[in-house]
Amino acid sequence: MQLTKLEIKGFKSFADRVVINFDEGITGIVGPNGCGKSNVVDSIRWVLGEQKSRVLRSDKMENVIFNGTKARKPTQLAEVSLTFNNTKNLIPTEYAQVTITRRYYRSGESEYLLNGVTCRLKDITNLFLDTGIASNSYSIIELKMVDDILNDKDNSRRALFEEAAGISKFKIRKKETLKKLSDTDADLERVEDLLFEIEKNLKSLERQANQAKKYYELKDEYKNSSIALAKKAMNNQQEHFDTIQQQIQEENDKRIALNSLVNEKEAAIEKAKSDLIKHEKLLSSRQKTLNEHVSQIRQYESDKK
Repeated sequence: MQLTKLEIKGFKSFADRVVINFDEGITGIVGPNGCGKSNVVDSIRWVLGEQKSRVLRSDKMENVIFNGTKARKPTQLAEVSLTFNNTKNLIPTEYAQVTITRRYYRSGESEYLLNGVTCRLKDITNLFLDTGIASNSYSIIELKMVDDILNDKDNSRRALFEEAAGISKFKIRKKETLKKLSDTDADLERVEDLLFEIEKNLKSLERQANQAKKYYELKDEYKNSSIALAKKAMNNQQEHFDTIQQQIQEENDKRIALNSLVNEKEAAIEKAKSDLIKHEKLLSSRQKTLNEHVSQIRQYESDKK
């Protein structure tokens, strides 16, 4: 397994995307003070899952994002990708190249990717567990870690030897197993407490169950009685409805008879109106004739005078 490429963007002093290829023959990165050599080491430690900001020489995790300068605005995320050559299958995966990526946003959200697929930090940690590569392993040694090893601070030498011998992974697994056992014991204690509470409330629950059973029986009885009452009321209403329908039919028959009588009377009225019109015309004609005779009489009288 060989480290082949490191991509950094927006991490600390690396505002633009920087790609460092670790080809054959490269044994180190050199440069003047303040050029970012330590930031390269911090980026490798960070992408491997480092969660302590003080280890990354920062007060808080947000400071790993490029904060900007007078000429450039700050970026909104930090992204680091680390690529390994896995031709010897030291990493337990079928890929010949393994790339892990970590992104951190100013909102506080963080995400990990394994060959471009979103995953958990635990997945990456488990993948590199048997390789000796981790954020806190001695495959990444800072200057102060050399002093800790020389001074044997917090059993640093023993941790170094255990990691070199491949024992540290078993200690990690042992720690995880003990934690799972502790959590299981706590869950068992919780189960026992729950069983005690259940047994304590069993009689009350049984009494409530009997009450519920009686309630459902009374509810069914009430339902049947309600249905019978509704049927009886419906039959009464049906009889009343039939009586009203019969009365309506009788009234309709009377209405039809009255309508027929009214039609006859209206026909008689129309005939009388027609006769009246004829008599009026005859009267008008005779009145006209009368007026002519009266006019002639007056003429004769005038001529006579």
